[in-house]
Amino acid sequence: MASQNAPLYQTVNDILFAVIDAGADDVIRVQGKDGSWERLSAAQLYSRVCAFARSLTRLGLHKGDRVAIISENRWEWAVSDFATLALGAVNVPLFPTLQAAQLEDPLAHSGARVAIVSTAAQLKKVEAIRSATALEWVVVMDDAAAGEGAIAFSALLEGVPAGQHSARDAGFDAQARSVRASDLASIIYTSGTTGEPKGVMLTHGNLASNVSYSLREFSFSGPQRTVSFLPLSHVTARHADYALYSLGFSIAYCPSMERLMGALSTVKPTLIVSVPRVFERVRQEVERRARGSKLSAAVVAWALGVGKRHEATVLAGRKPWSPAWKLADRLFFRKVRAVFGGEVQYYISGGAPLGPDTAHWFAQVGIRILEGYGLTETSPVIGVNTPPAYRFGSIGKPLPNVQIRLAADGELLVKGESVFAGYWQNRALTEQAFDGDGWFRTGDIAALDRDGFVRITDRKKELIKTSAGKFVAPQPIEGRLKADAFVGHAALVGDREKYVAALISPNFAMLEPWAKERKIAGTRKELVEHPEVIARFKETVKEVNRSLADFELLKRFALVPDEWSVDGGELTPSMKLKRRVLLERYRDEIAAMFSKGEAS
Repeated sequence: MASQNAPLYQTVNDILFAVIDAGADDVIRVQGKDGSWERLSAAQLYSRVCAFARSLTRLGLHKGDRVAIISENRWEWAVSDFATLALGAVNVPLFPTLQAAQLEDPLAHSGARVAIVSTAAQLKKVEAIRSATALEWVVVMDDAAAGEGAIAFSALLEGVPAGQHSARDAGFDAQARSVRASDLASIIYTSGTTGEPKGVMLTHGNLASNVSYSLREFSFSGPQRTVSFLPLSHVTARHADYALYSLGFSIAYCPSMERLMGALSTVKPTLIVSVPRVFERVRQEVERRARGSKLSAAVVAWALGVGKRHEATVLAGRKPWSPAWKLADRLFFRKVRAVFGGEVQYYISGGAPLGPDTAHWFAQVGIRILEGYGLTETSPVIGVNTPPAYRFGSIGKPLPNVQIRLAADGELLVKGESVFAGYWQNRALTEQAFDGDGWFRTGDIAALDRDGFVRITDRKKELIKTSAGKFVAPQPIEGRLKADAFVGHAALVGDREKYVAALISPNFAMLEPWAKERKIAGTRKELVEHPEVIARFKETVKEVNRSLADFELLKRFALVPDEWSVDGGELTPSMKLKRRVLLERYRDEIAAMFSKGEAS
């Protein structure tokens, strides 16, 4: 199907009805404990959404009431979301990785009356802070976790027919169709990379407008499948699911990254929507395996050399046909594609900047990654590269339903139907988010080329200003550091200092076997302090420095013994650095780098 002919939606409920009216037998895939996948039809989805909505009404839920969802990706998430929105209520998605203390503020601030949680562990967190919130009901998806104070999800699905078909409920349909584009659909609390979390208010019209245009230049034919593994509490994943539902995709829900590789191999998705970190991890794992034997390393090096000569062809959207390419494809490239299931037609990256080194590497193995860009406040997509309109290093052209312009300092400003309604109960922050002419301030520095492609160069608030008055954009340099398979994450520091330095969290899955081969033993703290390990990373920094201007050069670096993660608090759930956390946690290490002076 060509998505150029897709309808324009007014509400998220219109998307639900489009799915139901299409009547597909394979709308959702649910993985059982034995690993097999059960298929849910459009009729089954409708009957579950309808029954759940009726139950929420019986609990006393009204239009405008807030419903929090704290869950990993699973079919119950979609049912809860569609049922909430069909009633005109407001979905407040919260990351299941948050601790109880972190859940308290958004639950209390949003005034949620109902919380829908996935497991006993999530229920325990909510119960710990429930007295500080306005929660009246807690629903738990895992029946075994239900008990005093919590309702089993299955109990709210009473009356769902066992078969593949169900009659339409006129009352439910009328209620859902009465919801307007201007009605609030969701309050999404941002992850706080640049300040305290804020409740972004997105209307039905905001979300539906974005869905109507984001994949309009993509063409699909035949049965289409995807794996939903990015957290649905993040706007990128939620938007992707809405858009793909509207295009007739079958969506397989994967609740954890640990199960992702198995899901990809069995579902064999035809489209991947991911964040850059997943692509980086795949590359690092491929390179780690290749280092296991001299023969594999030699084959990979040769194949990448072939790929580099054909990279321009891949980036132009064509498949190379030279004998060398075919051999390299048979020996190596197809193995990389097999990691994603082997049948992906389009690879889309969003949520954070895709490093050029990663993008080049994938192009060299025959995979063109189409990068997009947006924010929670823009529902989220502002621009995306498409099959017919692609430019390496850009985030594509703006969607037809948004306008953009650059402020005097290069900040990207946006207007359009998908721009949010404001921050929940915070008029002051809402006013600060817009300039005097009503343009939303993205906080990102951008450049626009003559053909209309947009490049994001860095976060405005994250630019490092040295004591010499030079501005350094950290993200591109951090991306180059992470191109080394031994680097897990990197964070540049040096604001108001004479020079720039880097904190590096190693990829211990690569570093520890490497150290073992060299008989370097000890704890991770001892490992990062070992002279040979420091020398190994010094070569990485030297290589990155060769591509930098004098004022950008990394004059010092520090290895930390910690593997940065969402659970550890160093990364947001969308895998972006929490710089304020890092600056506080490693202030002694940072101070030491600048007290020593420049390294030679």
